[in-house]
Amino acid sequence: MSMTSDGSPSEEIRANLKHPVLDCDGHYIEFMPHYFDFVEQVGGQSMVETFRRNRIGETRMKPSPWNNMNREQRQHQLRWRRPFHALPTKNTLDRATAMIPRLLYERMDEIGVDFSILYPTIGLDMLFIKNDEIRQAACRALNAMNAAVWREFSDRMAPVAAVPTVTPEEGVAELDFAIGELGLKGVMISGNVHRHVPQVEEEAPEWKRHAMWYDHMAMDSKYDYDPFWAKCVEHKVAPTAHAGHQGIGSFKSISSYVYNHIGSFAEANHAFCKAVFLGGVAKRFPDLKFGFLEGGVGWAMSLLSDTIEHWEKRNKRTLGNYDPKALDVEMLAGYFRQYGGDAIKGREDSFTAYLEELRTDFENPDELDEFAACGCETKEDIRAQFGNFFFGCEADDKINSYAFQGPKERHLNAMFSSDISHWDVPDIRECVSEAHELVEDGHMSDEDFEDFMFVNPARLHAGMNPDFFKGTRVEGEIEKLKAAGRL
Repeated sequence: MSMTSDGSPSEEIRANLKHPVLDCDGHYIEFMPHYFDFVEQVGGQSMVETFRRNRIGETRMKPSPWNNMNREQRQHQLRWRRPFHALPTKNTLDRATAMIPRLLYERMDEIGVDFSILYPTIGLDMLFIKNDEIRQAACRALNAMNAAVWREFSDRMAPVAAVPTVTPEEGVAELDFAIGELGLKGVMISGNVHRHVPQVEEEAPEWKRHAMWYDHMAMDSKYDYDPFWAKCVEHKVAPTAHAGHQGIGSFKSISSYVYNHIGSFAEANHAFCKAVFLGGVAKRFPDLKFGFLEGGVGWAMSLLSDTIEHWEKRNKRTLGNYDPKALDVEMLAGYFRQYGGDAIKGREDSFTAYLEELRTDFENPDELDEFAACGCETKEDIRAQFGNFFFGCEADDKINSYAFQGPKERHLNAMFSSDISHWDVPDIRECVSEAHELVEDGHMSDEDFEDFMFVNPARLHAGMNPDFFKGTRVEGEIEKLKAAGRL
């Protein structure tokens, strides 16, 4: 059955734009029977059966443990409510579009998108499978399927590779396979690795699942991830983090998925980005660009502001203002004698001993400068490193416009992120038109909108790989950006 369009709201908007539309974060929904063919290719029939028994491998036809519990049981085990009713159903055409590559390809003009970077749905969870063998096989099969299924549509869409990073070695191996051998061009990572606290794992292993920490791979990590970042540079790919913090910290409501979802992507991106900066990854790999998806840009504005404010007060030159050894105890004692009143009454001969103790400093001088790894000497150095960070923003997020306030050199790299195929997009024909409402309402200029919808996602990917868009519908427009020095 051929689909024809009489013109959608987004198609009309696109027709009046002077630039293409790049979707930095579209989604597809895996057709699992076909996916299992690739699992078998990677790990044999036994891996198919093993994966089917895995929570993610189940085709979501079985009730979860949460569904089989009453409120008291959920509270007792702190079983947080996972996503539910999260995919299109009533809009059957959109569901089919998300599952059938050829149908999505046929509807691209109707959607108003010239080129889309596509992310998985069930595959988002594959990065967190605890068993090493199953996780690696699941991701490799997904990548093999993507390379095969989407190849004929490569002029308008590119699926990302799912790259597990529980260790840097497995990440490097999958980069070499997915990018080096299969020829995929984009990379999806988790941005955080769930690990057990070593002491609890050793001394009370039966309780280890209740003592987790979250390794953001860029600072204080269990492993040195520099070989992985170096491999990203070698393969000319920008690592894009696509994971939320649902089920982590305060995102653990036993009753409300909405509670767990709101802010979860922003929180995960905030933590990962903060680690990339303070851990010095952005300094050591100045050509490496990072994508932080589905969390918007509001958190990034806050992080940049907070980072600059902390640097102003706590950089290596100003931290001396708070060095305990700099305290003038004699002067402080004088103020107490003049103004202390009853606080020092009867202690006139002894309170100075307490004040002297305030000069005690237990810190190692070599560990005082917490900005040493990032190597920033000025506020502009901080902003410059943030220039390699790109932020996926959904169409209905009104905060998107804030990234474009003030002088252009201080704009943040906000990018259009459709999230088609998930519950927050009731009709895929309206994403682009919804994003354009910020222009219609006067919150974005046409130039801002061009940066949001085209230039910034182009800079993320073509800035790493100049040939990323070669052979695509937007190749000519990308070349114009290069010629103008905008990439």
